Amino acid sequence: MSNSPILLWFRRDLRLGDHEALTAACETGRPVIPVFIHDDLVVGLGAAPKFRLGLSIEDLAQSLQDKGSKLILRKGQALDVLQQLIDETGAGAVYWSRLYDPDSKARDTKIKSHLKDAGVEFKSFAGHVLFEPWTVETQTGGFYKVFTPMWKSVRGRDVPAALPTPGRIPAPDAWPKSDDLERWNLAAAMQRGADTLRSHCTVGENAASHRLGAFIAHRVANYQKNRDLPAVDGTSGLSENLTYGEISPRSCWHAGWRALNDGKNDAEVFLKELVWREFAYHLAHHTPRIVSDNWKEDWDAFPWNTDERLAEVRAWKQGRTGIQFVDAAMRQMYVTGTMHNRGRMIVASYLTKHLLCHWKIGMNWFADCLIDWDPCSNAMGWQWSSGSGPDATPYFRVFNPVTQLDKFDKDRDYVSRWLAEPYKNPSDDALSYYDMIPQHWGMSPDDEYPDPIVPADEGRKRALAAYENRGF
Repeated sequence: MSNSPILLWFRRDLRLGDHEALTAACETGRPVIPVFIHDDLVVGLGAAPKFRLGLSIEDLAQSLQDKGSKLILRKGQALDVLQQLIDETGAGAVYWSRLYDPDSKARDTKIKSHLKDAGVEFKSFAGHVLFEPWTVETQTGGFYKVFTPMWKSVRGRDVPAALPTPGRIPAPDAWPKSDDLERWNLAAAMQRGADTLRSHCTVGENAASHRLGAFIAHRVANYQKNRDLPAVDGTSGLSENLTYGEISPRSCWHAGWRALNDGKNDAEVFLKELVWREFAYHLAHHTPRIVSDNWKEDWDAFPWNTDERLAEVRAWKQGRTGIQFVDAAMRQMYVTGTMHNRGRMIVASYLTKHLLCHWKIGMNWFADCLIDWDPCSNAMGWQWSSGSGPDATPYFRVFNPVTQLDKFDKDRDYVSRWLAEPYKNPSDDALSYYDMIPQHWGMSPDDEYPDPIVPADEGRKRALAAYENRGF
C-alpha cells in the first residue's frame, strides 16, 4: 500500500493554502485524489448556503485543475461513496480536516470505525479552528462557558504559521469518474434569486485572501467603531469565506497580529472576533445540545411561541415588522445572504423578546438565507441573543431597535439602502429585494410602510413580564 492513492476528502476546507491534510497527503509522494461528497449534510443545507457552497466547489475545482489535479464529485452517503472510491482506485488512505458540529462528528466517527475495520488508513487534521477544543481548558480542567476568560486564556498562545500551497499535487495514473456539478443543481432552491445573490458573493481562496488584505490595509485601524455602523463598510466580511474554508482562521489570526504589532490597535478587536467564532465551536464540541436545544436547560420551561404560521413571524421574515432597523436588516440578508452583525443582534432580540418567539424559528430562517451560515456560530448567536445561551450579561437585556437605529444609523443611510416603501426614489438594492422574494408574498415597493406590529416599548414590557412570571 506504500504507493496507493490517498483520498483527500474536502468538506468545509475548500482551499489549497494552509491545508494540513492536503500538505500531508502531498508530502507522502503518493497519488492524491481530491473528493467532494454531496451527502446528507449537503442535502440538509438551506437555499442560500447550498447555492454558495456550489460556487465554492466550482472555484476549488478550477484551482485543482490549475495544479494538474482534479476534484472528483460524488453523491450519496459519505461512507458508501468513500468505500466505492477505495474499491475503484485501490486507495489505501483517507485524509480530511476535522469538523466539530454534532452531525459532522457523528458521521465522521462512523466512517472512522468502518475504515479501521476495513484496514484502511485514515487521518484527520486541524485547520477549521485555531485551537482544538480539547486543548483549551480552565484552571480546574473544564471547558470555558464564558467568552472573556477564554479569550484571555488563548490570546498569548502560539499559533503555527500558515502552510504554503503545495507546489505539486501528485496525480493518479487514472482518475475515477466524477459527477457533473451542474447536475447537482445546488442553486435550485434559490429560484429567481440566484443571479442577484451571486452578485453579492466573494467566492474562492484568491478572493478571500484579497478581502483579508484589503481589510487589514484599509479598515482594521478603525474597526472598533466602524464595525457597529451598518451603513459603513467597516467589517472584514470574512465570515462568508471562513464558512467554506476558503481562508484559514490562522491566516486571519496572523494578519491581525501583524496589524496589531504595526500599531493598529483595533486589530485586537478583530482577533477577539476570531476567538468568538472559536468559542462557538468549543461549546458545540463540549455541549452539542447548543445547536438544537436550550444551552441553559432551565429555559426549557419558558413559554416561547413555536408556531411559525403566526402573522408576526411572517412579518418578521418578510421585513414588514414596521421597525425600520429590523426590516432593513432582514431585507439585506434576503438580497445579499449576509447581515451586519449589529443587525443580527437587533433582529434576534426583536424576534425572541419583543415577539416572544422561539430562537429556533430565527435560527432556521437564517440557516435558509445566510451564505455565511455556520451550524455552531448560528446556534450560539441565537441563544446568546435569546438569553438561553452562554452570555454573562443578564438575560433580561432587551435591545430597543428604535434607539439602536438612532445610535448606529443616525442619518438613516442603512435604512434607506434597504427599505423602499418610506422613500420616493428607492435605491437599487431596496428594489432588488422585490426581484428575489416569492411572488406569493404579494409585496410591492409601492406598498405603505406598516406600523409596528409590536412597538419597541410595548415589546420590552411584554418580555420582562414573561420573565418575571416564569421566575427568571
